[in-house]
Amino acid sequence: MPEAGAGPDATAELIQRALSGVLDPEIRKPVTELDMIGGVEVSPEGHATVKVKLTIVGCPAADRIERDVHAAAASVPGVSAVTVDVSVMTPAERAALTEKLRGGRAARAQQFGPDSLTRVYAVTSGKGGVGKSTLTANLAVALAERGLRVGLVDADVHGFSIPGLLGLTDADGAAVRPTRVDDMILPPVAYGVKVISIGMFVDSSSAAVAWRGPMLHRTIQQFLGDVFFGDLDVLLLDLPPGTGDVAISVGQLLPQAEVLVITTPQPAAADVAERSGVVARQTGQRIVGVIENMAGLVQPDGSVLELFGSGGGAEVARRLSAGQEAPVPLLASVPLSVPLRTGGDTGAPIVVTDPQDPAAAAIRAVAAGLAVRPRDLPRRKLPLSTR
Repeated sequence: MPEAGAGPDATAELIQRALSGVLDPEIRKPVTELDMIGGVEVSPEGHATVKVKLTIVGCPAADRIERDVHAAAASVPGVSAVTVDVSVMTPAERAALTEKLRGGRAARAQQFGPDSLTRVYAVTSGKGGVGKSTLTANLAVALAERGLRVGLVDADVHGFSIPGLLGLTDADGAAVRPTRVDDMILPPVAYGVKVISIGMFVDSSSAAVAWRGPMLHRTIQQFLGDVFFGDLDVLLLDLPPGTGDVAISVGQLLPQAEVLVITTPQPAAADVAERSGVVARQTGQRIVGVIENMAGLVQPDGSVLELFGSGGGAEVARRLSAGQEAPVPLLASVPLSVPLRTGGDTGAPIVVTDPQDPAAAAIRAVAAGLAVRPRDLPRRKLPLSTR
C-alpha cells in the first residue's frame, strides 16, 4: 500500500526519480534522459506500471533494462507491485534520440576533432608480436577503473584482436556485434570501456580482411564518425604495427592525438620501434612515452632472467627525444608474465584479475600517470557560449 499521505501521482513522481538512476548499458546514459520511459502509472493499491520504449527491436540490453527498471520502481516506498510494459520507439522517436545524442553534430561528423577535450592516445609499434594490443586493452581497462570514461578503437584492421582480449566474443569465438540505431552504431562495453573493432562486422574471428588504403582510411573515418562514444575522457587507438596506411590516416584524422610507442627490450628492436614514432611526428602528433614490454622474467629466487635482453625501451625513448621540446620518457618496463598472456587468451584483463602481478602493476602505473596529465588547452577553442 502507498505510504500515508502519498497518493498515486506522488508515488509516480518518486518512481520517475528512481528511474533516473537506471542507465542504458550501451549508451551509458539514464533511460529517463534518453526518453525511453513512456509513462508511469500507479493504482490506488500501489501497483505501478512503467512503460519502457527500447531503441530497436531485439535490443541486446532489453532484459537488463527491464530488470533494472523493475528493481528501481519496486524500491520506491508505497509500491506494492510493478509491471514493466516494453515496446519499441517509433522511427520519429529514434531519429529524435540520435539527434539528441549527437548534440547538434552532423551525422557522420568526426567526434574527436582538434577542439575536442578528449585525450586521444594512438598506441603504435614498429613491428608485430610485441604485445601492443594486450597492453592497449589492459591500459584501457586500468584507465576505466580509475573512473575515467574510456573508448577503444581497434584500428588494427588486418590483425584485429581487441574483442578477444576483452572477452567481447560469443561461444564460437566471434566478436559481439554492436547495436545500430538508425545510422548510429553503439559500441559494446567491456570492463567499463566502449569498444569498436572491424572484428565486430565480420563473420568469425578467423575471417581475413583484405583491404587496401582507401578502404582502410574509410573504416577509421567511420569508426570516428558513425560510432557513438559519447563524452569520453580518453580514447585509445590500437594501431597496426609499422608505418602503413592506417598510421597515416590516423595522423590526418586525429592530428592532435598523442602517441605511445611499444617496444621490447632487445636493442635491435629500437631501430624498428623508432620508425613508428618518426611517422607519427611527421603527421604533427606528439610522442608522450615509450612502454617496454616483455622485460625480465622474475625467477623464484628473485633473480631476473632477461630473455629478450635489456635497454631497448630506454634506447627508443632516447632516440625519439631528439627533435621534441620535451624528452620522451620510458613510462614502464612491463615484465614477462604468464597471467598477462593467459588473461589475453581468456578475455580477462590482468589489471582486473590479478592486479598485484608485476605486469599488472606496471600497466596500472602507466594508467595512473596518463589519468592526471593536464590537457593542452591554450591552443584549443573551447565550446563555450555567452548565450
